[in-house]
Amino acid sequence: MSAVTLDHITKTYDKGKVLAVDDVSLQVAEGELFGLIGPDGAGKTSIFRILTTLLLADKGSAAVQGYDCVKDYREIRSRIGYMPGRFSLYQDLTVKENLDFFATLFGSTIESNYDLIKDIYDQIKPFNDRRAGKLSGGMKQKLALCCALIHKPEVLFLDEPTTGVDVVSRKEFWDMLKKLKTQGITIVVSTPYMDEAMLCERIALIQNGKIMSVDTPEKIIAAYPVKLYAIKADNIYRLLTDLRSMPEVDTSFAFGEYIHLTLKNERADTTALQQAIEQRGHTHVTIKVIQPGIEDSFIRFMNQDSK
Repeated sequence: MSAVTLDHITKTYDKGKVLAVDDVSLQVAEGELFGLIGPDGAGKTSIFRILTTLLLADKGSAAVQGYDCVKDYREIRSRIGYMPGRFSLYQDLTVKENLDFFATLFGSTIESNYDLIKDIYDQIKPFNDRRAGKLSGGMKQKLALCCALIHKPEVLFLDEPTTGVDVVSRKEFWDMLKKLKTQGITIVVSTPYMDEAMLCERIALIQNGKIMSVDTPEKIIAAYPVKLYAIKADNIYRLLTDLRSMPEVDTSFAFGEYIHLTLKNERADTTALQQAIEQRGHTHVTIKVIQPGIEDSFIRFMNQDSK
């Protein structure tokens, strides 16, 4: 049995004018660390709200642990943990008061599932008497995760949990998720950060409410169909503009100090390309073949859908 199932889910807003989720189908296996990867506005939060029984889909069906998200919402709510994108705990309550409150809601106590949250709770325990609203971003994140785990859920939904958090806290958070997974919890996490996709066992790339690909990160990268080049010169912005006007260039996108590009003819001579670029007045031109990443794959899927 799959832990999470979406079957042709569609959701619109503003009386059908805005399509947030467009015929989405996917399955998450029990005990899997699954990532929903896409930019803001891609439909990730709407999918999470449907799965956590907070939102009704217009079409299709969704289930968690075999329970229907409409008919069996009470059963689902007792079996899941949900950490929304925005910090939603009671900011006027202390760390300890928030934890006690959420434990009481589920007829539990901090002590009853202490083994599950121990590694996380030990990091925020020194701040037990501090109001939640006064915590740093990383500490708020850890408190919210503790509250989502306090009743030992079977499935944990984390909606963009590391957005706006510093790099160190992001790493610590993913380390915590790996430990939680060893305890048999199914984890579904959404993120706009492409580098975090590599930390998941399987991912779904989503844009404009549509799933573009579902597979392991490694297989999605391996399926990149053409040779990818990285190119740079002294004036990177003018280089990007010129590349997009050259007939032999298929795609070109800025990636830090380099531009990633593909050519219409994979067998094209890059020496000739370099000469053509230099003839346009560019200096210190460097071209090299590189391995694609998740972001390269995402952009290619996105361009295919837009054609």
